[in-house]
Amino acid sequence: MADRTRTELSRRRLLTTGGATAAAAALAPAAAARAATGRPAGPSRAAAPVDPARLQRWARDTWTSVLAMTDPGTGFPADNLPASLSSSGRSRYTSPTNVGGYLWCTVVARELGLVGRRECASRVRRTLETLLQVDHHVPSGMYYNWYDESDGSVVTTWPDSGDPVVPFVSSVDNGWLGAALQVVRTAVPEVGALAEPLWERMRWDAFYDPRATGPGGLLHGGFYDSPPPEGTAARLGDHLGVGDDVWLTDHHYDTHVSEARVAGYLGLVRGQVPASWYYSTWRTFPDGCDWSWQQARPVGRTRTYEGVEVFEGAYAHHGSLVVPGWGGSMFEELMPDLFVPEARWARRSWGVNHPAHVRAQVRHGLVDAGYGYWGFSPASDPFGGYREYGVDAVGLNPDGYFSDRERTDVDPGFPGCREASSPSPVFGDGVVTPHASFLALAYEPERAQANLVGLEEDLGAYGDGGFLDAVAVRSGTLARRHLSLDQAMCLGALGNVLGDDVLHRAFATVEVQRALRPVMSQEVFGARLG
Repeated sequence: MADRTRTELSRRRLLTTGGATAAAAALAPAAAARAATGRPAGPSRAAAPVDPARLQRWARDTWTSVLAMTDPGTGFPADNLPASLSSSGRSRYTSPTNVGGYLWCTVVARELGLVGRRECASRVRRTLETLLQVDHHVPSGMYYNWYDESDGSVVTTWPDSGDPVVPFVSSVDNGWLGAALQVVRTAVPEVGALAEPLWERMRWDAFYDPRATGPGGLLHGGFYDSPPPEGTAARLGDHLGVGDDVWLTDHHYDTHVSEARVAGYLGLVRGQVPASWYYSTWRTFPDGCDWSWQQARPVGRTRTYEGVEVFEGAYAHHGSLVVPGWGGSMFEELMPDLFVPEARWARRSWGVNHPAHVRAQVRHGLVDAGYGYWGFSPASDPFGGYREYGVDAVGLNPDGYFSDRERTDVDPGFPGCREASSPSPVFGDGVVTPHASFLALAYEPERAQANLVGLEEDLGAYGDGGFLDAVAVRSGTLARRHLSLDQAMCLGALGNVLGDDVLHRAFATVEVQRALRPVMSQEVFGARLG
């Protein structure tokens, strides 16, 4: 069986403890949603032309919360902040992902006229100086998962609970920092002397396991450079051949539609990960009763790329075929696309699947569940903590990233092997996160804007720092805080829409295109937009 374990040593666990016009005709009627769920739908707004002034206001307010999260001495943002924007509410912990998000947000803020060129360079310089000073894993050039944003020290005791924290080096968290470094070394040449050594010392092959399941190898979730917590599945080893052995996680990122592909992209760019890695991750798990534990029965055919046989499976959803992520979340599907222009460079794969995934999210929210709103992705839980939300029907995980408070499961069965137990359930209090709609702006701009307008004006999921992190749409319960990463996704997406693809232009240099495009462009997904 494939290694299906996901890396949960990120903010997720720790926060828990403390074609639009054609689509409109098929998706808009509230009556269809009511018939599907037996509950009244919320207001589904008609899609209007995109209003740049409205998007600019959202960008300005989002930048306000990003600034409020950021310690002026270190240039590190807090992981989260209450909606009041009080600096006393900063979380006292942050991650490489959050630091990277602040860096690309600063570039976007300059591009949108929210800060000047000098202020942008000054802010980026302060953050890079701190990165050069803080403790990190020296042989790989990679950073630990948690730092105190107020002084840059590595977190070894959790601020809220006092529980011990063993420093962990995450492949995906360092991936977002690496993406941000590529952006600033290109877009802010004034700080090149600081950005270049940080970029050069990051060794992505520290995570690459050539012996993992799959002929092209896979990326570890990460490693510890000191003994891991008791019960952690890890083994001593070293892929670099320098420095002491580390405790490498036994689990790997083995699904293709995953936020972790950003780390693989960076490894390809640096020549530290082979092209065969790209084709060693699952599109879906194979067809057949031995694999009937997965969410649905895939359809597809097998193709060969870079010497690797790939089952180009997809799940059927409302006339579309969608290559699923692990949890069916917008974050997994579209966050890497903020930097790598996947739909342009891989027209027969991502160019089909990205709009198909967005369409599935819209249809789930408006038709299947009848929420009246859509946009499902890991976010703050309005009822406390943090949760992974998604569209269960387009996720591989049979246990689901669910879309509602009640964890309503969709089980269509696996024809010929497993009977359906819940093909058309009644959904409860759906939880929608604004960052999902911002990620969708590139593919359904008018519909995404209309959804966000509804979240702001009808549900009140908005404050001085922009959109609140999540809202339960039937009860109206709000998650009254901002998460650094989620605000960074919002502002990054707005930067690409309003700022002439600023993150694509900064990240996707000629060097990057030469490394990635020939690999990606070969593939033909089993996806289809219906």
